[in-house]
Amino acid sequence: SVSAAFQEHLQHLGLQDFPCGLSSWNKSCLNARGRPRAEPAGVEEAVPLGEEPPEVLLELLRDQHSPWALPPDCSPQDQLLREASVLAPELLRGSRVFQVVRSLRILDKGVEEVDEGLLQFQQLEELVLSANHISRVTSAHLPRTLKVLELCCNAVGDLQDLCAQPPPELQHLGLGYNQLCGPSQEKHFTVDFWPNLVSLDLSFNSLTDLLGLVSQLCTLQNLRILVLQGNPLALIPTYRGFLVDSLPKLSILDDIYIWPEERQQFHGLARQPELIRSEARVVVSIGEMKGLPNPEAFRQLEVGSEGPVITYSYCVTYEF
Repeated sequence: SVSAAFQEHLQHLGLQDFPCGLSSWNKSCLNARGRPRAEPAGVEEAVPLGEEPPEVLLELLRDQHSPWALPPDCSPQDQLLREASVLAPELLRGSRVFQVVRSLRILDKGVEEVDEGLLQFQQLEELVLSANHISRVTSAHLPRTLKVLELCCNAVGDLQDLCAQPPPELQHLGLGYNQLCGPSQEKHFTVDFWPNLVSLDLSFNSLTDLLGLVSQLCTLQNLRILVLQGNPLALIPTYRGFLVDSLPKLSILDDIYIWPEERQQFHGLARQPELIRSEARVVVSIGEMKGLPNPEAFRQLEVGSEGPVITYSYCVTYEF
């Protein structure tokens, strides 16, 4: 579950181990935090023997050559938690840590379940669960404060549970590289479920009904970024032009900015749905073939020559 993966991640961060947490290396300094300072400004308190000031402990976390430094691939949220565990370790004790986390990224950890333990993150705004094994998401288990939900590279094939009570403030929904297919899923992309959605990634699924999907997306008045590449519907010849004209507020389609000239070029295409056919044309260009005899290596035999004639034939097969 997500909760179990988070607890494992906390252990990996070592928020209670040197130089983090509250222990003998900073005990007196933290105990004195709540007492008024009697010394004039600019006079530093003496650090007892065996303890380290917060500045030194932070340096151990930030120096890339330190044995306590975080790996380069760690998120800014991990760095924030480590530093907070030095400056204010009492804020990260027990369940208090859930009040601090605003961004949670659990990538490629074998997560299968989005459990109700996520509701403990009352300030969570970004949830990234890419490259796991999640097949369904229950919206009742998602914090209402979520603004970003990324589920790329999972096994999501049905959105009914996710759309039961989706987070009302969600601005980005990432569902690329999943198993969405058929009109039964396209009906979930309306303003009734996502009133504040700005960015939507549906790339590399199995969506085929371009007209049906566009009729739903038209209700998303705040939608500015849309990614549909990798779906069968993206092979339709009029695909991009139809989307550009049907969604006038869209700014970026398939990671390509929509310029005014392009919008003018496709003006009126949305009123001609008959141009959209349920077929596609694929052009394959072979640039180079290796491991085959080169025909130019064989000289043309002279007329009347008794030499044998050798014929080569090749067959290239594509499976779609």
